[in-house]
Amino acid sequence: MRVVIEKSLARGRVSAPPSKSMAHRLLIAAAYADGESLVRGISSCEDVLATIDCLRALGAKIEYDGDSARVRGFNFKNSAPSVPLPCRESGSTLRFLIPTALLSGNECIFSGAKRLIERPHGVYEDLCRERGFVFFSDGEKITVRGRLSAGEYYMRADVSSQFITGMLYALAALDGCSVIHLTTAVESRSYIDLTISALNTFGVKCGFADGKTLYVEGGGYEPREVCVEGDYSGTAFIESFNLFGGEVSVSGLSDVSLQGDRVYREYFKKLDSGFATLDIENSPDLGPILFTVAAAKHGARFTGTKRLKIKESDRAAVMAEELAKFGARLELSDNEVTVYKSELHPPTEPLSGHNDHRVVMSLAVLSSVYGGEILGFEAIKKSYPDFLRDIATLGIKVKIYET
Repeated sequence: MRVVIEKSLARGRVSAPPSKSMAHRLLIAAAYADGESLVRGISSCEDVLATIDCLRALGAKIEYDGDSARVRGFNFKNSAPSVPLPCRESGSTLRFLIPTALLSGNECIFSGAKRLIERPHGVYEDLCRERGFVFFSDGEKITVRGRLSAGEYYMRADVSSQFITGMLYALAALDGCSVIHLTTAVESRSYIDLTISALNTFGVKCGFADGKTLYVEGGGYEPREVCVEGDYSGTAFIESFNLFGGEVSVSGLSDVSLQGDRVYREYFKKLDSGFATLDIENSPDLGPILFTVAAAKHGARFTGTKRLKIKESDRAAVMAEELAKFGARLELSDNEVTVYKSELHPPTEPLSGHNDHRVVMSLAVLSSVYGGEILGFEAIKKSYPDFLRDIATLGIKVKIYET
């Protein structure tokens, strides 16, 4: 999809998109519960649909209609899917459900986009090797086989919190208590907190015993009726219009949310005030929009950027490439990005979304200031399929061309 955005100001009020992170978590918990649950407020984004598809393939009964899903749980210890589980491009789906597949002892195959399969999965590879399980990737799919049991586990937490989340879900379904010892510093602790909150909601007793130890009391899940909260990650793109003369307000966000990306409001203020030094180690999804704001404002230095390499794109590198078309200059090192203050101008050539939803939305925001043509806009379907509709509602001038 090719989208042309003309210079325009955003004004008005929209609802926050549903939290993709919480939708994954609540759907998976509901699929584990013995009985029927109702999950309201679900977005039809590609990542959430991937989780629904995989849970169905594993044996859960899910009736998805509009923005609600009625879920009848399944004992995944009896699961024996006959087809590969289609994870599409969703890292959350894949990493959350690999331990679920290791409950039955049956072989399970996960399929997905090539970049997804090639992303780091060493934490699970190590676990499977230590336990005598099968973990094999041929670059196009991942095959696992094994049978988890309750007990003590030692896991790295510095690659992605998603591995920890996946284990918490599976261990909660087993009889007996389990402990996860985190052997490294914890990346994105807030996402583990979101997982614990979802598990607690469905009757699972688990949490941090201390800063590096998690406990899980097994015994299973209880069905619930729940609603997905609004998403701070997606809302960051909408509220960023206010830094460029817009007057936008967003409803549907929880003031007591555990989402780590709510820090964007604090970071926006710092970027708007002058050159800032910001640590995004625990909020890498904010990287593209923060780089964009910094380029248009006073410049900034960002630390904790190494995880941007393993996202849907190499986000620091592609943002440097695309923002350069506006006249911006970014300097990249292994774990740091410096955005220099520059005189920006309309882009010198069409912009590429690099098949990355957060890159696309960041470029859309800057295009509202200078104008721009963005290729590959369909990437927004991954997390925020209504983004174009919402910004058009706010008055951003958008022309859509199917390619």
